[in-house]
Amino acid sequence: MSLPTLRLDHARALLRQAGVALPEPGAGAGAAELQAIIDALCELSERDPLTGLPNRRAFMARLAQELDRSSRSGEVALLLMLDIDHFKAVNDRFGHLAGDAVIRAVADTLKSHIRPMDTVGRLGGEEFGVVFPNCGPGSGAQLAERLRAAVEAAHVPLPDGVTALRVTVSGGGAYAPAWVRSSIEHWMERADRQLYEAKRQGRNRVLIEPVAHSEVSAEEKELLFAWPEADGLIIDPADAI
Repeated sequence: MSLPTLRLDHARALLRQAGVALPEPGAGAGAAELQAIIDALCELSERDPLTGLPNRRAFMARLAQELDRSSRSGEVALLLMLDIDHFKAVNDRFGHLAGDAVIRAVADTLKSHIRPMDTVGRLGGEEFGVVFPNCGPGSGAQLAERLRAAVEAAHVPLPDGVTALRVTVSGGGAYAPAWVRSSIEHWMERADRQLYEAKRQGRNRVLIEPVAHSEVSAEEKELLFAWPEADGLIIDPADAI
């Protein structure tokens, strides 16, 4: 079946500007080219144009996946919100092109210091988000501090080719509530509260929302995961099937 005539010149031009390679239009390339354009536009719609990171829409979708996983399986995930300190002063003193260079440099630093399973996205302006799946309280603070220290140590060359800046970030984190149905907005609000406190305390630091620790004894686990028989014996649930 032949494809209807479609006006794709604008889509092609947009993708070429973004550096996307497409099949050459021509006889026999219709379906393949159309699929390539659709795939590329979907990818482009989820990427921040300045940094190449997932944009807010894509990052929120990633948060939803982790929140659902945490509520169903109890797997702990950490959300970290990061904000470049004194960013307005950079724009005011060096100009917006310098501000863009700082944002790109911070994005590259964050991207190069996360684990393969983690996701960093640009939420807007000078604010970034990082979600760490399978990240318990024992490692969350260390991972967050590693990002903060990496940004502080980086040198950011400005477009004039002469000046280089060093910038810092403040961060706030919160863990997804295991086994509990929550909302992305509430999770982000909790992390943002910690970010605000980090800035209030002087910036260039990361604060993680405290987590209540509960120890479960072997006897309690047995009561939680075993079933009582009528005669008072405790049997494993697998044996009852």
